Amino acid sequence: MVTERTRWWRAAGAVAAGALPCLAFPAPALWWFAYVALVPWMLLLRSAPTGRRAALEGWLGGAGFIVAVHHWLLPSLHVFLLPVALLLGVLWIPWALLVRELLGGAPHGWRAAAALVLVPAGWLLSELARSWQGLGGPWGLLGASQWQVPPALRLASVGGVWLVSLLVVAVNCALVLLVAVPRARVPAVAVVAGCAVLTGLVWLWLPRPEASGGVLRVAVVQPGLMADGPDGASGPTTAGTTGTTGTTATAAAAAADAAQRRFDAQERLTGTLVGRRVDLVVWGESSVGADLAARPDLSRRLAALSARVGAPLLVNVDARRSDRPGIYKSSVLVGPQGPTGERYDKMRLVPFGEYVPARAVLGWATSVGKAAGEDRMRGAAPVVMGLPDGTRIGPLVCFESAFPDMSRELTRMGAAVLVAQSSTSTFQHSWAPAQHASLGALRAAENGRPFVHATLTGVSAVYGPSGGRIGPALSTSASTAAVYELPLARGTTLFVRFGNWPGGAAVLALAAYCALRGARAVRPGSPAPEPSAPPARTVRGSAARPGR
Repeated sequence: MVTERTRWWRAAGAVAAGALPCLAFPAPALWWFAYVALVPWMLLLRSAPTGRRAALEGWLGGAGFIVAVHHWLLPSLHVFLLPVALLLGVLWIPWALLVRELLGGAPHGWRAAAALVLVPAGWLLSELARSWQGLGGPWGLLGASQWQVPPALRLASVGGVWLVSLLVVAVNCALVLLVAVPRARVPAVAVVAGCAVLTGLVWLWLPRPEASGGVLRVAVVQPGLMADGPDGASGPTTAGTTGTTGTTATAAAAAADAAQRRFDAQERLTGTLVGRRVDLVVWGESSVGADLAARPDLSRRLAALSARVGAPLLVNVDARRSDRPGIYKSSVLVGPQGPTGERYDKMRLVPFGEYVPARAVLGWATSVGKAAGEDRMRGAAPVVMGLPDGTRIGPLVCFESAFPDMSRELTRMGAAVLVAQSSTSTFQHSWAPAQHASLGALRAAENGRPFVHATLTGVSAVYGPSGGRIGPALSTSASTAAVYELPLARGTTLFVRFGNWPGGAAVLALAAYCALRGARAVRPGSPAPEPSAPPARTVRGSAARPGR
């Protein structure tokens, strides 16, 4: 008997089950847990008495997943995180309906086989949808939990993080069949074995990135937190978010003071690199708080620093530009003669952190959290910069490192090294710094190029062309300048060549399934589809068909 109390318990269970996969991501980083984390949620969905109930529990579970993986946003978004999670949770409804349809009841034969293909495809569809920058971007993709697993990184070089997500969900789906449907154990075991064989073949036979013989010595400068003032991600947007002119002026002065102290600290740390023979020095996001054209004194100091160290500096300017309206975040290369003219303006901005979507409607978010008081401006195109020795680097800013297509485009443009300048100082004591740093491993493996993740306050990390970490990461308590030797590689991975082909294959498989279902529904005399779950008992004890 399905009572009101049971419905509430199922709803609470859906939220909790949806949140479970967060344990596979940093900071817990229980990567192995990803392969079983979806099982409780899927067992709940397959037993839903109606399609409407499955949709509700898919929606609630999706919202639980978003809150759990992004809980560190609470200090910035406060209660606004909940409506965002409920909005994004809608993306899991189609997947939930697929789980009930294909795994409900006692699936065997073609339905079990179809489930092992279409359920992972349905999950990937939700990941593809929320990867759109307007919905927040691809943070917390299930495949990204495997960033420290070498065989999974090899799969990423074939089909990106998307292929890893498909494999992880397929294993979860097979486990559901093994647990709940004895008659379907043969195809379930076959899928688990197939995933293992596929991973083994890729690991053993797929060519690894070919070393070019060159090495690039890159220094990462991480100044750490600046006491008694705003830091990193705040920047110029703090001005204008307060209520009175006096308070605004005070906030702006505090931000300018913190930016100057941060600049001084980075200058001092970079000075320790003199005599250590480096080819490039990388500062983090928002490392320079004023436009260099408007502040020639800062430009001269950077040029002198480059001359002393004997290497160009890649800094990140977070300021209102003097040559055009608006605030930009820009990667700027500075040599001994000053800025080289090579500049990349950040293209994909952090929702609420750097701009407020539909500000006319959602502008109130600035009054309950740390949302941007003024929208930053977007860059127009990716840029590849050349170093004096001929090596070309591809800069990214902040969470652009989460977008596989951006690093792929830079690689196709000829970048030999990918560099992300970041700051997660707003979320210093949360899971965010470790989560962000882990993305560099996926991007390195996908493109077969070394990846540098340089931050203001940690975690900074460097990865080789296969995605393995080079040297120690710089923790959130570190204030230092560290030098890393990056082995350069040539050649092209399958992901760089073909892009997100797993996503295309998933969409085609789901489209074919929908077309087949539609054709069967309109075929004259076709039998009604069998229920995907056993009949639910009503209060009076009579049987009721699922879905009604």
